[in-house]
Formats: sequence, structure tokens, C-alpha cells
Amino acid sequence: MKTCSAPIESSADTAAMLRWPEEKINAWYNKNPWPIGCNYIPQYAINQLEMWQEESFDANVIDKELSWASGLGFNTIRVFLHHLLWEQDSNGFLKRIDSFLSIASRYNIKTMFVFFDAVWNPFPKLGIQPDPRHYVHNSGWVQCPGYDVLNDVSKYDRLQDYVAGVVNHFKNDERILIWDLFNEPDNMNTASYKDDNYALHKAELSMSLLTKCILWVRAINPIQPITMAPWQFDWSDPAKLTALDNYMFTHSDVISFHCYEDKKGMEKRINSLKRYNRPMMCTEYMARPFNSTFQQILPLLKKHNIGAYNWGFVAGKSQTFCPWDSWQQPYTTEPPIWFHDVLRTNGEPYDKKEVAYLIKFNRKNIKKIAC
Repeated sequence: MKTCSAPIESSADTAAMLRWPEEKINAWYNKNPWPIGCNYIPQYAINQLEMWQEESFDANVIDKELSWASGLGFNTIRVFLHHLLWEQDSNGFLKRIDSFLSIASRYNIKTMFVFFDAVWNPFPKLGIQPDPRHYVHNSGWVQCPGYDVLNDVSKYDRLQDYVAGVVNHFKNDERILIWDLFNEPDNMNTASYKDDNYALHKAELSMSLLTKCILWVRAINPIQPITMAPWQFDWSDPAKLTALDNYMFTHSDVISFHCYEDKKGMEKRINSLKRYNRPMMCTEYMARPFNSTFQQILPLLKKHNIGAYNWGFVAGKSQTFCPWDSWQQPYTTEPPIWFHDVLRTNGEPYDKKEVAYLIKFNRKNIKKIAC
């Protein structure tokens, strides 16, 4: 592993100074309708690469599925990008992103794009992607950047073209709601690596990349705010925060977080984050076996005016209707209780009562975001 040094103090200060002031970000949040939506991957794609590559990108499927999302009352979606797509064909990638945004805006849905992701397979490769492993949760999802890049800090600056290229192209585009810089950057996925030393230093490496990424975006000064999402540990005591979580909370315009706990666990996390006096979004929730459900969680998020993005939408190649433990425990049939996801591939609900509740709740509590 090539070692990384601590962030340069002046860089950290610059990133902090360029953060949107509380007054500005709260005004931005309050002018928009309450955001509710999902993390979105089309049913034909096992990962970000298959979603976006020219050979597999399918605007017709995306159009159909986003019409379903609009029908549920969703007004925003969270979508993952990948630097290999930029390196493969930057102009084509930008055209497909623009096509995607045009489809989403047709249904009054705004998009949150995610640049980097530390979760699942650390060895991404372009080209034909593997078939799903039978009934295994997210069996083909890939990290961005992968091990070979994140483990070598000398390669980080090459990623600037990707981040700056996308942000600069869409910096004034109101179809994009917000930029999410790094998904769960300290998620270790230790079973995925043969390099134990790397797993020990992954959070430090991710921090080094994140401190660069935030400056790349701030230098462009897009109309969209930025966020980064911590996902674990107890955030109630500021003195006990990890360095990475503290950085994300103190440098995000909008505070975002992940929580798959029940109503009590969610409320604890919400109360611990109110001290930042900023808008909040829960960008991952909803795991039915943990009692993290629409019925339990949505009223709580709405009560506290926190944006809501459940994980999963259509049960396709990602197979996130299967639980996390499907990696260790084989499943031979569809689990009786879906973990994530809302609709089957034909648009029919997994749970008709759940979908009826979701539609009724959204009709009562939100209005469409004008794109």
C-alpha cells in the first residue's frame, strides 16, 4: 500500500470556508418540497457499469420504471456513477446522464448523483458484467474507485477529470438536486480483500480522496449543494466521532446519513444530528426484517422534515430483495419477507398494502418538485 498523508491544513480550511452557510442551505432546503424517493438502479443492471455503459444503457426501461416511481409519489432518486465510465467515453457518458435527467425530469423527479462508493466488489472492470449469483444480495455491485486506485494515493488526482468533468457540465442544471461525494467511505467489506493491511487503512485512504474531491467540487461552485453519508457508530457524542464521520458532518452542506434501524434507532440518530443546524436527508433506510419500513419510518422522517431515500425500487439483477446474510447463507427461493425493493419487474407491488400506504402518505405530505 502506498501510504497517505493527513489532509493539508490549508486545504481543510478552504473546504470548510466554502461550505454553504447555515442560512443559505436552510433557505435552499425550505424552498423545495420535502424530498422522498429511493436509491435507483434499473432492473436490467447488476451494477453502476451495466446501468450506464452504451451497450446496456436502456432509456426505455428507465422511462417505464421512473413512471412507476412518480406514480408512488417519489420526487427524487439517488443514483450511482463510476469513474471508469468517464475514462471509457466521457462524452458518451455525459450524453447518457443528460438523457437520464431528461427522463427523470419528465416525471418531476430530481436526481442525487453519487461519485464514489466503498461498498461491495473492489475490483470493477468495464465490459460485459457477470450474471447475478442466484438469490444473493447485490452480488455484482462494484466499488468506485476499486482497490487498485484507492490503495495508491498517487492515482487520486487522475479522478479529478471525472468529478470535475461531470460537475462542471451540470453545475447549473436544476434537474440535479444535490451531489453525494462518497457513499460509506469507511465501509470495510473485509471479506472482499486478501490484503488485511489495506482493510485496516481503508478509512484513512478514503479520507484522503474525500478531502481532494470536496475541493474539486467547491472550485466549480455548482448551484447544487453537496453531502456525504456516514452510516455507522454512535453519533450522540461529538468527542467520540471518528475523524472521517466528523469531517463529513462538518463539511457537508446537507447532513445525510444511513440508518436501517427501527423507529427508536432512527429517532436516536436524528436527535444526535440536530446539533448541526442543517437540513438532513436519510439517504438509505428500509429493511423490513429490522422493522425499518415505510409505515414505521416515513412519519418520523416527515415529522423532523428529513429527506427520505429508501434502498431499492424494482427487484431486478441487484436482488436486494434478498437479505445481507445471503452472502453467507444460501437462499434457494425468494425470501418470504423482502429485505429491500418495492416493485416486481412487471411493476406489481411486492406488498399491495405497503404500496397503498406509500401512495396515500405521499399524496398527503408532498407536492412534486418542479424540474
